[in-house]
Amino acid sequence: MRIQVFSTFFTAWGYEVSYLEFVASLVSFIGVALGITAKRITWPWWALSAILYGIFFLQYKLYASAALQLVFIAAAVAGWYGWEPTGAKPGPFKNKYRLYTIAAIILATLVLGPVLKSLGAASTYIDAILFFGSLAAQILMVYEKYDSWPMWLVVDAGYVALYASQGLLFTTLLYVAFTAMAALGWSRWYGTHKRALRSL
Repeated sequence: MRIQVFSTFFTAWGYEVSYLEFVASLVSFIGVALGITAKRITWPWWALSAILYGIFFLQYKLYASAALQLVFIAAAVAGWYGWEPTGAKPGPFKNKYRLYTIAAIILATLVLGPVLKSLGAASTYIDAILFFGSLAAQILMVYEKYDSWPMWLVVDAGYVALYASQGLLFTTLLYVAFTAMAALGWSRWYGTHKRALRSL
C-alpha cells in the first residue's frame, strides 16, 4: 500500500502527526544541530528541510513561513559555496548594522502584513516579522556571523507562539528545541570567535 505523505504517521495527545511533518521536523533538527557545530554539511540538510516544510506550511495557509523556505534553499546554496570545507569561521556583526537590520525588519513587516491579510493568510504581521527576522538571521549565518544565533533565539521563540496558536503541536515542540539550540549555537560560535582572537 502506498504511503501518503499527508496521512497520519502517529497520534500524540490527540494531535495527528503526518509523515510529512515528522520527516520535515527530523531533517530540520539535524540541519540545525550541524549548524551549531559550524560544519558545512549543515546546508544540504537545511535545503531538504526547507522543501519539506514549504509544502507543509502551504497546507495551513502560513504563506510567509512557506515563502521563507525558498530563502532557506537559496541560503543553503550560498552557504555551501561560501563556507570553507572545514566549516564556518564565526565573526562579529557591526553595531550600526544591527540597528539597520532591526529597522529594516520592522519596515518590511509593515509592508508585508497587509499583503498577507489580503491573501487570507492564517497569520499576518506575526508571520511577517518572523519571516524577515529569519531572513536576517539566515543571511548572517551564511556570512558566518555569530550574531545570527541570538536572532534565531528570538525568532524561534516567536515561532513557538505562532505554531502553538495554529495547533501545530509537533512543530511547536520542534521550535522549543530550536530556541534552546540557538542559545547553544550562540555560545559555541561566540566561543570559537574568542578563541580565534586569543590565538592571534
